[in-house]
Amino acid sequence: MRVERLALDGDARELATRVRALAPAPATVQDAVEEIIAAVRRDGDDAVLELTRTLDTGGEAPWPLRVDPLELDEALVRLDRELREAMELAAANVRAIALAGVGGQQEVELAQGHRVLLREVPVRRAAIYVPGGRAPYPSTVIMGAITAQAAGVEEIAVCAPPGRDGQAQTAILAACALCGVREVYRMGGAQAVAALALGTASVPRVDVIAGPGNLYVQEAKRRLCDVVGIDGFAGPSDLLVLLAGAAEDAVQAVALDLLAQAEHGEQSIVAAVSPDATTLDALAVRLEELAPERPSARAAACVLVETRDPEAALGFADAFAPEHLQLVGSEAESLAPRVVAAGCVFVGASAGTAFGDYVAGSNHVLPTGGAARFGSVLSPADFRRRMTEVRVDPAAAGALAPAGARIARAEGFAVHAESMEARIGENGRHG
Repeated sequence: MRVERLALDGDARELATRVRALAPAPATVQDAVEEIIAAVRRDGDDAVLELTRTLDTGGEAPWPLRVDPLELDEALVRLDRELREAMELAAANVRAIALAGVGGQQEVELAQGHRVLLREVPVRRAAIYVPGGRAPYPSTVIMGAITAQAAGVEEIAVCAPPGRDGQAQTAILAACALCGVREVYRMGGAQAVAALALGTASVPRVDVIAGPGNLYVQEAKRRLCDVVGIDGFAGPSDLLVLLAGAAEDAVQAVALDLLAQAEHGEQSIVAAVSPDATTLDALAVRLEELAPERPSARAAACVLVETRDPEAALGFADAFAPEHLQLVGSEAESLAPRVVAAGCVFVGASAGTAFGDYVAGSNHVLPTGGAARFGSVLSPADFRRRMTEVRVDPAAAGALAPAGARIARAEGFAVHAESMEARIGENGRHG
């Protein structure tokens, strides 16, 4: 792990930009993804199978694409008992938090006498994309599927890249069975996103696709966001730890937190910010001692930023807009209510980011790359639509029409004005 020491002595936004630039720039996959989408649009299942064989398995393509539900049940039976119990705990906590985030409906009566009902309705079909990469990620099944269920989605599909043998990973199938998902596909990459967004003979199209993935997955979501809803664009992971106020005793745990987040790959960024140079010195020493023994965490960039006081540290944190923000030490923890730009905030020395990745109940699908300035954690809102229902009685129509007609004519829409003014007569007839 390469550790760089910086000091904040100017604009926090400039320094945040400099820190993000330490991660390698992502490759451009736009042209390749465009070709994949075009192939799926043209050839459907045949394209998905051939691309899966070429890009994922390197051998036989999986057939059928959809996993038999009996395989899901068998996978859950085969799953290690302790792992199953851990996944059940995670699922229960995620479900509790997700259900708490479901909005209701509200009716508003306006001064002119009409009523507007605000309604939230779930999308009918949603898909959870589960990345493959170095290992299966059953935790992403739990985070995505249970959140969609809490939102009230009727049909949930899960897809994940198959292994070299063309089969789905047992842990993924078991997680789907545990969450009650019966529609599972052995496919990944841009071809999976295209199949779900466009529909094929084997894969019915969905209304929303959520879940993290590699550059090909994210580019496909970007290209197809005009035909399917998406949760956002997931980039490399990042973590910022803010230490202030008697945080020295937590240095060992914080070093492990940084190294844990670094396991996500060389494009990840892990950082710590503190007004206490001594704490940062101790953290640098612990990282140098621990990193060589943890090869999975060596590649990411690590930055230690010294600031003049906790206020400046908070300013840097908001400018950096981290995916994960940990507040460690009494002065840091007191800043929690004032954080405005972070995907998820972990408060206290015991609240390691890894808990949020698995069992805390908060969702681990979070805005990355500084998108926490405007993006949000995956929630039931990503699977629901807000609708308005307008009820205008004759009296309210008469009160609204004159103002509406004036605005319509000012914008050059004379017939809009006529349609509203016609209701003035209705008021007279009904009065």
